[in-house]
Amino acid sequence: MTIHWWQNFFHGVALDFWRAAVSEEQTRAEADFIQKQLQVAPGARVLDVPCGNGRLALELATRGFDLTGVDLASEFIEEAKSQAVKRDLKVHWHNREMRDLPWSETFDGAFCFGNSFGYLDDQGNADFLKKVSHTLKTGARFAVDSGAIAECILPTFQEHRSFELGGITLEIDSRYDHEEGRLFTDYTFIREGQSDKRPGSQRIYTYHELTELLREAGLAVVAAYSSVAEDPFKLGAHRLFIVASKS
Repeated sequence: MTIHWWQNFFHGVALDFWRAAVSEEQTRAEADFIQKQLQVAPGARVLDVPCGNGRLALELATRGFDLTGVDLASEFIEEAKSQAVKRDLKVHWHNREMRDLPWSETFDGAFCFGNSFGYLDDQGNADFLKKVSHTLKTGARFAVDSGAIAECILPTFQEHRSFELGGITLEIDSRYDHEEGRLFTDYTFIREGQSDKRPGSQRIYTYHELTELLREAGLAVVAAYSSVAEDPFKLGAHRLFIVASKS
């Protein structure tokens, strides 16, 4: 099992492709959704994990929120720090693994966006949710964005896909293991004739399985959507945006 793939995946060309894939308009729309669904007011302490290059944390910081961003990719954290300085924003950045969350009942809200949930094994994914729950104050909300939900990915599953963005071609070859409930993928980045192949995998939970994991972490689901426009979640949706509250 390619279970620790994420430790060496997020650097160089993979991050360049991700930067090209997300527009400023998308970032603003997602920040609007997060702000509304977390039911937080400016000044509230909010956790972004994993935060990537800080695009959402920075956007929310401009709106007056007190952001903490956690990510394992040192290249992304350095970029986030640089952007915060450039934009004169105060954000607390931490270069650490997503389960390494040393806070207790500190945050008024938290979110996990960018299809970042499910990288770990079953125990690791459950531990992550419990760690996030531990950081939240009672009644605080947690929002998760994922495309790796069975109801999303399996109805239109494709073994091969190809994309081109920012001068980078990405070839994606996937295999779904029904016994493990896990998607195994080879990502091949091609830029200026140079090819870089990286393996990855992600646990594919059903909606019900994910809600049970959240419940076991002390997080009760309060809403589920298929878009940041709050369209209801249903079979065949491209993404799941699920919101839970700490009990």
